[in-house]
Amino acid sequence: MSIRARGSTFLSGRCRAWRVNRRSPRRWNAECTHVAEALMPEQETLRRARRDKRQGKAASTQAGEFVREEMHHIREGKHGAQSTKQAIAIGLSKARRSGVKLPRPPASAKRSTKRSAASASRAGRRGRKQPSARRSRATSRALKREGRSAASRKALSRQARSAARRRSATARSQAARRASRTRQRRQHTARRRRANA
Repeated sequence: MSIRARGSTFLSGRCRAWRVNRRSPRRWNAECTHVAEALMPEQETLRRARRDKRQGKAASTQAGEFVREEMHHIREGKHGAQSTKQAIAIGLSKARRSGVKLPRPPASAKRSTKRSAASASRAGRRGRKQPSARRSRATSRALKREGRSAASRKALSRQARSAARRRSATARSQAARRASRTRQRRQHTARRRRANA
């Protein structure tokens, strides 16, 4: 399925965005990633993702364009996020709903995370669906109440280090080899274009 521009689609059933408890009456539940549907991906982001797909890059690289867009939105003040993890989850949800074929969450992920990812993937296969205007407004307002520090350099660096620590040395090595092969392929393509020009 191609990566396409589409409207927002919300998860079926009751919205679980706010978890009510005694200490924090309005605490954000990071697993409820459907807040992203209030904001459509930009055409430039879709163009970058399509280009990555044409170049044979991994689905995670294509999804990275949507995460990048979310970070820019937070820095520009369009909305906020409670944590860097939530901002990344929003970007991944938008990627799945735009048709990026991301793998399933790991077996260790929470049930709600798996359910959210499966719903986003189904929405990406279904195509365009008219969103709920009321829910779109609610999620937009919820995000605008959050802070902007989730997209700071310090927060992103902290998230990258913690994610790397959870991966094995073998996984990190394989990722580095894949990146090297992609870089070599791009350099070879660029040289060939210059030769033909």
